[in-house]
Amino acid sequence: MAGSSAQKNFVFIIIGVGLLLLIGMNFYKTIPPGRVGVATIFGNVVPEGYSQGIHIPVNPLYRWTMFDARERTHLESASVPSQDQLQTKLDVSVQYRINGTMAPIILEQTGDAETAVRVHLIPKLRSLLREQGKSIKRAEDFFKEETQETLQIALTEGLKEYLLPKGIDVSAVLIRDISLPPFIVEAIEKKKEREQAVEQERAELERVRTELQQHVARAAAGREAAEEEAARKRILADAQAYEITQINKATAQNPAYIQLQSLEALKAISKDPASKIYFMDGSSPSPLPLMHLGDKQ
Repeated sequence: MAGSSAQKNFVFIIIGVGLLLLIGMNFYKTIPPGRVGVATIFGNVVPEGYSQGIHIPVNPLYRWTMFDARERTHLESASVPSQDQLQTKLDVSVQYRINGTMAPIILEQTGDAETAVRVHLIPKLRSLLREQGKSIKRAEDFFKEETQETLQIALTEGLKEYLLPKGIDVSAVLIRDISLPPFIVEAIEKKKEREQAVEQERAELERVRTELQQHVARAAAGREAAEEEAARKRILADAQAYEITQINKATAQNPAYIQLQSLEALKAISKDPASKIYFMDGSSPSPLPLMHLGDKQ
């Protein structure tokens, strides 16, 4: 009987300790890093949020909703009309964070963080994109650097002004990608192809022009060489003509010059033993020799 009573007491002690531990665990709350805990009790939101860390004591009847207060990014794609009535697709990134001090108000008025983004941030972002698109004349102007800078600044300031009272702090809006309507993309590609073709034609014309200049230069050089050769031949011909003229003058002025040339020729002929010499008009003071270069075999 005593042993059975002791066992029952031990079981009651274990159960009591377990109940105390279970109840005690509900008297503190640990909030993870970067989060804000919002407590509710009987459908009412506790006005003060709980920052990261351990909190003791807390009401064990609290129900908890966690808000991520760290920097986050929302990705959005929207078709934006410009003044030319064309739709340009923009991909933007919104960098934001939940204001932890306003987490209880957000939970009470809107819901959790994801609901707040869906209810407040996304509709306002799309509305601002459409409004800003109305100030852009042509769809292709979205690719201009100044247009993108103006658009990012306008979106950031517009979202900040609208979302700050609602507990969402926007730090920046960035344009990730721009997609023009397909027929404009095709027109731009054709324009680039035409520009490339024009550049190729210009390069070909420049090559032909260079070759023509080279041909002209070679022709000019050839012409100059021909002119120099012709001049040289004229000078040589003039020299030969002058020489003949001088010989004729010398012959006319000195008849003995022919006799001297004849003697020189006779000397050359006499060296050949087969040669025979005949003279015409032997009685003349200047007989003319006739050469006989050997008997015919």
